[in-house]
Amino acid sequence: MTAELLLEIGTEEIPSDYLDEGLKAFKELADACLEENRIKRKGSLSTYGTPRRLVLVGKGIAERQDDLVKEIWGPPKDVAYDGEGKPTKAALGFAQKQGVTVEDLECVETGKGDYLFVRREISGKDVMEILAGALPALISRIPWPKSMRWGDIGFSFVRPIHWILALFDGALIPFEAAGVRSGGTTYGHRFMAPEAIQVKGVLDYFEKLEKAFVVVDQDERRRVVEQVIQEAAQGVKGRPGRDPELVVTNANLVEFPTAVCGSFDRVFLDLPEPVLITAMKEHQKYFSVYDDEGSLMPYFVAVNNTLAKDQNLVQRGHERVLRARLSDARFFFDEDRKRSLEARMKDLKRVIYQADLGTSYAKVQRFLRLAQYLAEKVTPLRMEQVSTAASLCKCDLVTQMVTEFPSLQGVMGREYARLEGYPEDIASAIYEHYLPTRSGGDLPTSPVGAVVGCADRMDTVVGCFAIGLEPSGSADPFALRRHALAVIRIFQEMGWHVGLREFTEQALSVLEQDVSLDRDRTFARVIDFFTERYRQLMLRDDHEADLIEAVVSVDFDQLSRVTSKVDQLKEFTSRSEEFPALVQTYKRIVNILKKEKQTFQVDSARFKETCEAELWEAFRKVEGDVAGFLQKGDFCTAAEHLTRLRGPVDAFFEGVEVLTKEDDALRQNRVGILQHLARLFLSIADFSKFSL
Repeated sequence: MTAELLLEIGTEEIPSDYLDEGLKAFKELADACLEENRIKRKGSLSTYGTPRRLVLVGKGIAERQDDLVKEIWGPPKDVAYDGEGKPTKAALGFAQKQGVTVEDLECVETGKGDYLFVRREISGKDVMEILAGALPALISRIPWPKSMRWGDIGFSFVRPIHWILALFDGALIPFEAAGVRSGGTTYGHRFMAPEAIQVKGVLDYFEKLEKAFVVVDQDERRRVVEQVIQEAAQGVKGRPGRDPELVVTNANLVEFPTAVCGSFDRVFLDLPEPVLITAMKEHQKYFSVYDDEGSLMPYFVAVNNTLAKDQNLVQRGHERVLRARLSDARFFFDEDRKRSLEARMKDLKRVIYQADLGTSYAKVQRFLRLAQYLAEKVTPLRMEQVSTAASLCKCDLVTQMVTEFPSLQGVMGREYARLEGYPEDIASAIYEHYLPTRSGGDLPTSPVGAVVGCADRMDTVVGCFAIGLEPSGSADPFALRRHALAVIRIFQEMGWHVGLREFTEQALSVLEQDVSLDRDRTFARVIDFFTERYRQLMLRDDHEADLIEAVVSVDFDQLSRVTSKVDQLKEFTSRSEEFPALVQTYKRIVNILKKEKQTFQVDSARFKETCEAELWEAFRKVEGDVAGFLQKGDFCTAAEHLTRLRGPVDAFFEGVEVLTKEDDALRQNRVGILQHLARLFLSIADFSKFSL
């Protein structure tokens, strides 16, 4: 027999950005709880949530816990019985401890000899009993970015718990958590249906809450938000701006979404569009409204949590609040325009970037020099634009607008640069040097923004590593992992022929003028860090771990070239029938060379057997061909040419004793041949890293 589980945790309002991850963890913990307690589930396990409730629904759950057959190992047979086959104290003690007779003990043969063991059957308990004991711990283990305690109960949770609804096939699951006894009631919308509601089961729960103005399903609530904002905007012949993140935020703030469209004074349309959108979105969670041509209209849409009797009153309230916000934004914008970006550069001297790395001004000066170095390598004709963009790109950080709306960093720098008459490539670079802003985000489209962004990030990475602020576990306060991935992706996308090692060395040369550091150690740690980030990036792109390791272990410098090699070798390994044999050939070579620490030259006059001369001749021909294809970046064809060595190598190993003890000079000559072969293989990849 199976049953359905319904668990609802009623709380004070949960922060909107906590809800989704909390529900995800809630489901995972519940799944693990059932498995750990041997409770089978044939149906679904789902979580739902609103700002005031977390809900777990399980269907097809067994009513009894599975029986457990437990095998307990005892002493070895030769210890458990004496020479006459009588049980010793060891056997008697083991049997007594397990609550069985000696006759119940079994003996089984293992790789280590014969051992006693006992098989015990533990009957499963009633699931209602199991859940009553397990659910309080399940609730307490839900992780939150921040938890709180209240009263003197000693229980921490995201917000104070006011009620717990817990039913198993309609019957109450009795337990207590956070000082609250579980019950069979829930509560509707805080304002429109606050009365207690008696619940009989899952279907009854959803039906009654729907009537009580609560949309429990967060996915359904998001669809409702999208629908009501669309309808509200259509009232002024507009459409809401597409913003999935804002839809989720609003859906996680309300239980019964409604929307109203308000207006603001057209004079505010003179402000840059990002300012208006941010002022509406960040503080008020309003949607901007556009006309059919994509132009911003003097309207907004606000999502509410109640079905108001007087929509006009609600609309005027929203308009009044937004008017104050936009007036503030207008004031900040006008004040900022009184000083140029260049004039604000000296203000960065008063902003501490990091105690050991100096001010933001010092940082700008460092990555300015690094950007100039990189620009000379990859876009020398844009040196002046790079220098200007690097000098100005952080100046908007000390504007009033960015102080009020930090998310506008770079955006306001671009807008102010445009208004001051700077060329578009410089203005865009001030914004684009922050790209990508997240993993997998958009990359800079212009070389100027890409150069400045990479210089800024590399200065951050080497600076933090130099003073010991390396990421540890989940702690990465300076977002160094994200910065490293951004540098890798930009180098790949731009196809720059600049070595990462060279770029890192230059960054350290600039940094050590300001900071005392262990240059060699910092360099090694930074390269290792970038290498690991590259591995993770390529794994996410569905490349095999052994393929990535085979390449980066011998070649991790020019990132566009490294990526091209990985991609081409992926194709080669998937279609070449000779690939497995090639790997075995290389592994056979390196196995012999493992203990050879000295490098030997090859003297063809010392060849004793025909197979030696034939292998050397084949190597010299393949070496030239491989070098030519490597020069062209054709790694796939280069690898294919290595397969020509398989026959001569096999004949060599069959025809001679490489590590002969009869003639030391002959041994060294044969080892020298294999060393040349190994270096040729390694010019492409370390084929010993491949697992077949």
